[in-house]
Amino acid sequence: MKAGYVVMVIVGTLLTLSGIGMLAGGVAAATVAAGQGRDGFLTTPSGTLSVASYAITSPNLETGTGTGTGTESGTQAGSGGIPAGLATVMLEATSARGTGVFIGIGPRSEVERYLASVAHSELTSVNSSPFRTEYREVPGSRRPARPGSQPWWTVAASGPGTQRVVWPVEGGDWAVVVMNADVTQGVDVQARAGARSALFVPAAVALLLGGGLLLVAGVLLVIFGAMGLGRRDPTEGPSGHADNTVDTAGPPGPPGPPGPVYPARLEGTLQPDLSRGLWLVKWILIFPHVVVLFFLWFAAFVTTIVAGFAILFTGRYPRSLFTFNVGVLRWSWRVAFYSYSALGTDRYPPFSLAPADYPADLDIAYPERLSHGLVLVKWWLLAIPQILIVTALTSTPTARYTIGNTTYSTTTGVSLLGLLVFIAGLMLLFTGRYRQPLFDFILGINRWVFRVVVYTALFRDEYPPFRLDQGGMEPGVRDSGRTETGGTGSGVIDEAARVKTT
Repeated sequence: MKAGYVVMVIVGTLLTLSGIGMLAGGVAAATVAAGQGRDGFLTTPSGTLSVASYAITSPNLETGTGTGTGTESGTQAGSGGIPAGLATVMLEATSARGTGVFIGIGPRSEVERYLASVAHSELTSVNSSPFRTEYREVPGSRRPARPGSQPWWTVAASGPGTQRVVWPVEGGDWAVVVMNADVTQGVDVQARAGARSALFVPAAVALLLGGGLLLVAGVLLVIFGAMGLGRRDPTEGPSGHADNTVDTAGPPGPPGPPGPVYPARLEGTLQPDLSRGLWLVKWILIFPHVVVLFFLWFAAFVTTIVAGFAILFTGRYPRSLFTFNVGVLRWSWRVAFYSYSALGTDRYPPFSLAPADYPADLDIAYPERLSHGLVLVKWWLLAIPQILIVTALTSTPTARYTIGNTTYSTTTGVSLLGLLVFIAGLMLLFTGRYRQPLFDFILGINRWVFRVVVYTALFRDEYPPFRLDQGGMEPGVRDSGRTETGGTGSGVIDEAARVKTT
């Protein structure tokens, strides 16, 4: 692979993901800004705050670096605080007992002096679902003075019914206090909080613009990188290596059931003398491939969308993108064959998109023409029966149960494919043998899965057959020692593509 194009794919993927994240943040910020309205607040649901002491206080609220003491007018009395009006907080409280309630925000130092030796409760934790609060009880024996008589509150409200304070956030060290207006013990209120900020609109604009630019730049880099990786080196043969052949010698497995040959070939040769215990650590060994495949699959996702539009308007799959995406599938199959989709070989997979001398191979015949209309429905609507079958073969069962108002889900075992591969691993571990019939069945499941991927990823219009073609070789393509591989549109697979498929 050409290093420059690989770098383009990696950088493009990172830029695209960053752009998507920024766009998501921009949409969230715009939604928040719209939800505020002209004078409104984004508010929390009401919750019950109930304690047996004289007052409920908030944890330490530090805003900015100011050290001001605050005044009744709410002006900034310090330096380094948040500019007035940039963020505004609303607090509301209603006494559950029908008596008067006091709510105020003041400098932390004044609140501590006011409540010194007074029994009060500091709110330490609030959970919203279900609503639950936790407090730190501060003991004391003194009855406090009426809070409304204190001149140092930044903002305060006192009286019967619902009381509200609105505070433009200032720099400093603050505390919120909720009490009974008559200074009796046992505070029981319904409270809620809200906020609005002038930052949301400019933040939304900046995130949407920046995210859009990163997304466009990233997608372009991914596309051009994939196109570069999909172009063949002129010094290579049509299959991507010098002699245009790949060694497929080995037990071909039992013949598949009679039927037409699907124009996508997935093959694997069970290797002799497999290690008894290497499969236990292959999940570590394939980590470099997993990292590379993350970027390649992201690029394949982007280029498949581009190819879909090309097919819709021209009826053709761009050749360089086709070659790249087939290469990604081929790479994935080699890693899967080496690891936990087959355990068919101990040879480490090559870091290559092109065909290679490896006991697992995948190829797809290049279609000269594709349906303009099928591209709109085959990857989701027409493929539903196939997707259901593949899901049954490869998905882990999930159980759901409900406790209270919360529903939980958990996996309850392994998939059929995973179970069969695990059995093969245990057989290797204890007997050193991998039964050929078991291998053939596992290859049949993998073949079905990849055929569905080929159809849903828009490579071909031929519908995948409803049959389990077992064995290492494709049915109808018999091995005679060495067979010519088609790369992406030549040799045996091209001949197979000429056969009418179901």
